[in-house]
Amino acid sequence: MNSQTFSKLTQPGELAHQLRFASLFHPGRGVAVACDAQGEVNMNELSERLKMAYLGARALVGREYAFPVVVPLH
Repeated sequence: MNSQTFSKLTQPGELAHQLRFASLFHPGRGVAVACDAQGEVNMNELSERLKMAYLGARALVGREYAFPVVVPLH
């Protein structure tokens, strides 16, 4: 999977948090999606590209990506 910088994969939305999967091999790169405070992602609101990146990152936790963290947005 080709990772992007966090800012390129985020999709603007009304949620005030991001679920971030940091790349284990490329600092500053990874996958980030909008979520609620508990880290729940509404997959129906994701574009197909972002949905595939999110599912790929989930599948590769521990191999390509770190465990996800919930980050509040400013």
